[in-house]
Amino acid sequence: MKISSIKAIPLYIPIHVDIAGADKETAMSVCLVRIDTDCGRTGWGFTAITEEEVIAEIVNRVVAPNLVGEEVMARELIWHKLYWLLSPRGQTGYASHAIAAIDVAVWDLIGQKLEAPVWQLLGGSRDRVPLYATFGFPFFDQDQLADAARQWVADGFTHLKMTVGDGALKKAAGGYSIDEAIERDIRRVRAVREAVGSEVRLYLDANCNLDLFHAAKLARAVEECDIAMFEEPITQNDVPSMVELKRKTSIPLSCGQNEGLSFRFRDLLAAGAVDVVQPNVVISGGFTQCLKIAGMAEAHNVRFANGGAWSYHNMHIHAGLANGGLVEHHYLAVECYKAVYRGLPEPDAGFLALPDGSGLGFTPDEDAVRELSKRPTSAGAGKA
Repeated sequence: MKISSIKAIPLYIPIHVDIAGADKETAMSVCLVRIDTDCGRTGWGFTAITEEEVIAEIVNRVVAPNLVGEEVMARELIWHKLYWLLSPRGQTGYASHAIAAIDVAVWDLIGQKLEAPVWQLLGGSRDRVPLYATFGFPFFDQDQLADAARQWVADGFTHLKMTVGDGALKKAAGGYSIDEAIERDIRRVRAVREAVGSEVRLYLDANCNLDLFHAAKLARAVEECDIAMFEEPITQNDVPSMVELKRKTSIPLSCGQNEGLSFRFRDLLAAGAVDVVQPNVVISGGFTQCLKIAGMAEAHNVRFANGGAWSYHNMHIHAGLANGGLVEHHYLAVECYKAVYRGLPEPDAGFLALPDGSGLGFTPDEDAVRELSKRPTSAGAGKA
């Protein structure tokens, strides 16, 4: 089964939010990658949380001419050919997104050829995965945030995540007060904890928006709220700062969703900088590299979980591996999935059941993709 063509399709997906009194129009951007083969099979890859039109240019102009004719089953060869083509000096960033999207499509094709779902090929440890719902966005005011938390609990979720920081460092460069943002976050975290009670696990995500001082200030102020995990608290996932923050708080720390290459995870683990490591298969080098990152986490006795949304791709690796953990079910990302894909499983009591179909077990609605591809992309959309 050889690659006959590769095409990347950047999509800009509008989302209407009507929850807990919030009525908002927003959008996210993603990039699909289609790989066709000489035997008629088609595999679909995916990436997001970057400038998707840039990824499309990389895939269409650089990757495609260099992979046509390659044997799909040679996934390690393909991965390393991509690495040396796009990251010859170990760069992360756009190149890693492109590698991840291609690798996801390759695994989809392998699953189709072997007539097995990807999660079984990855190890088949369980047929469902536990979810945490990312619900708490900055566009909610404090009362709406509390109402939204109650709604997700009523829908069966006992693990909830909310964002903090809200672009604090970027805004500070324009004269915005980080301290005001932190005080607002403290009030919002306390409001959510009061709304959902003590039985619900509550997680925070700063999306790399804080420096060490302000991350520590926020962590100390909300420790009383029994926070189960603080994700990406520090800008750039800076390893020394993450280590120092661990000394300053009892809240478990996590990061990794936007790290592109395995050496970054090695450095985080070797330094003892994280309590939970969070590679994302659609960003962190696909399934092929995330398998290796999960092995490093296991060797360091550090928990392995999904960060950065895109649950329907990440569920495969967390169902496949014995040390698989929680999968993020990000509300806005799920709305993107629903706009593009068919055959997605529905959450049930805070779990996702894995599909029995071969490959990824879900496929794009090509009519929907064609319609969405007619929309102009928007730089900077969907970076939450």
